[in-house]
Amino acid sequence: GYAVRDPSPRASNWRASGTLDDELVRQKIVGIAGIDTRAVVRHLRSLGSMKAGVFSGEALADADELLDRVRSQPSMLGANLAGEVSTEATYVVEPDGPQRFTVAAIDLGIKTNTPRNFARRGISSHVLPSSVTFEQIADINPDGVFLSNGPGDPATADHIVGVTRDVLGAGIPLFGICFGNQILGRALGRWTYKMVFGHRGINVPVIDHATGRVAVTAQNHGFALEGERGEVFDTPFGPAEVSHTCANDGVVEGIKLVDGRAFSVQYHPEAAAGPHDAEYLFDQFIDLMEGER
Repeated sequence: GYAVRDPSPRASNWRASGTLDDELVRQKIVGIAGIDTRAVVRHLRSLGSMKAGVFSGEALADADELLDRVRSQPSMLGANLAGEVSTEATYVVEPDGPQRFTVAAIDLGIKTNTPRNFARRGISSHVLPSSVTFEQIADINPDGVFLSNGPGDPATADHIVGVTRDVLGAGIPLFGICFGNQILGRALGRWTYKMVFGHRGINVPVIDHATGRVAVTAQNHGFALEGERGEVFDTPFGPAEVSHTCANDGVVEGIKLVDGRAFSVQYHPEAAAGPHDAEYLFDQFIDLMEGER
């Protein structure tokens, strides 16, 4: 959904090919105007994430009835949504130029810009449904496995957690983003929890504890991994550590196996539009695959 106080009735940028209203209709996104967005932000900042509804036309009814409809919607806690947004059939995104590597990208709600980032780096991406088995991944003989972003509660994703453990056991290089970070964490024995205040925005500061550098990142998640800054913990696949945390609230933003074979981050290095401070992570994945050859 899209909420705004005073939308511009016309496109004023010389590069614009249409209006905001046209684009919302094209992408089937619900929008509402005349909202005091600052008041909404203050409310959420004090009380945390909550359900909301936007109604119009024939859906309009008495305010109490609409409120009951909103309250009756299922909670995100326990929601298994990855299968609803995943591709039904495998497809391949070919590299730009000569092929250097093959990656099995598990689609849990993958963004189009992720295979593009791989393609620019000479990677052929086999985008696989969330129901994929380890045997199907092995048939591709990939140089690496990628766990994508996606919606829902990671505590419900038992199937893909099991597949991830098989990948780790086989020693295949692995990289995860957002939901993929939570899946890797669960595969390594960590718990996830629903946040009171989720991370939403394109300017969330994240500390890389290996370098001490701070990256400005794009984020959109309401669940997170347990853990603390710099924490090292044992797993069936060797020691792992919390590699990144949020500079604002200390929430875990990345984990990795100490030997480097698998790593993941909670934010979006592939964001479009958004900051590109963390695009180097794609190159880090390439270095990992190169080292395993």
